[in-house]
Amino acid sequence: MIGPVLVPMLVREGHQVSAMTRTPRKVDGLEAMGADPVLCDVLDAERTRDAVVAARPDVVIQHLTHLPQRMTPWNVKKGYANNDRVRGDGSANLVRAAEAAGAKRFVAQNVSFMYRPAGPWILDETAPLWIDAPEPFGASIRLHDRMEHNIVDNPNLEGLVLRFGFWYGPGTAFAHDGYYAGLVRRRMFPLVGDGTGRAQFVHVDDVAEATVAAMTKGGPGRYNITDDDPAPLYEWLPEYARALGAKPPRHVPMWMARMLTGSFVLNQATIMRGASNQKAKRELDWKPRYASWREGFKTALG
Repeated sequence: MIGPVLVPMLVREGHQVSAMTRTPRKVDGLEAMGADPVLCDVLDAERTRDAVVAARPDVVIQHLTHLPQRMTPWNVKKGYANNDRVRGDGSANLVRAAEAAGAKRFVAQNVSFMYRPAGPWILDETAPLWIDAPEPFGASIRLHDRMEHNIVDNPNLEGLVLRFGFWYGPGTAFAHDGYYAGLVRRRMFPLVGDGTGRAQFVHVDDVAEATVAAMTKGGPGRYNITDDDPAPLYEWLPEYARALGAKPPRHVPMWMARMLTGSFVLNQATIMRGASNQKAKRELDWKPRYASWREGFKTALG
């Protein structure tokens, strides 16, 4: 989803881009964007090593993900398992390939909504991850924690992990034709309980710009890449519905929500913490083009 935004941006800035995909139908599109397409499955360690070594990169960018376009209660377990395999084994293969190629820097994608829901409502990168969260999410968070350590603590690379907020904009689940938009239009994305769980958003254009900034700026470490306005569910969800031209969301009490969904979803709606982007703004010399989802929703969905 980020390739059509990030690859042209890199090309415009004069970078020679080798873009890896495991999908043959995407090869022509990558070439049209100005990249050198490489057909390779990151789970194939030997092929990945050969491809990265042949490219001789100064910087390796990892935007690995394998989630279904429509995450439902029926496919969530399989979806997380597939994504965890790509982020676990695939990331490890790519790190080893970057080392073999002599790359200087490794920039990797992660998410900013894995923090333990304790303490202040807005957390920075020093806050602990929720490694004992309800399953299957706890196992996924522990895997992502290991992935981060493998990158940030690597003595052979300058490893940076970008912890992104929820992506919105074209091609995302929050796009006008995206999965969450469909749920909201059907009034199937309710306000749960008091709706005080915080969320943080980031437009895909800001995702790409932060990735480019991390290629040359900042030291090894973790960076929250979000807008300036983490907000509770009770604020952002009605505004999102309004931007879509949809009816206001229904309200579901906690006792009913427990019967219909898992505990992790309930926790996201009620106790999830927001993430501060101050470190990224300071050390990556980056700031979001869309400072708030309040403006961004209207622009992206209008």
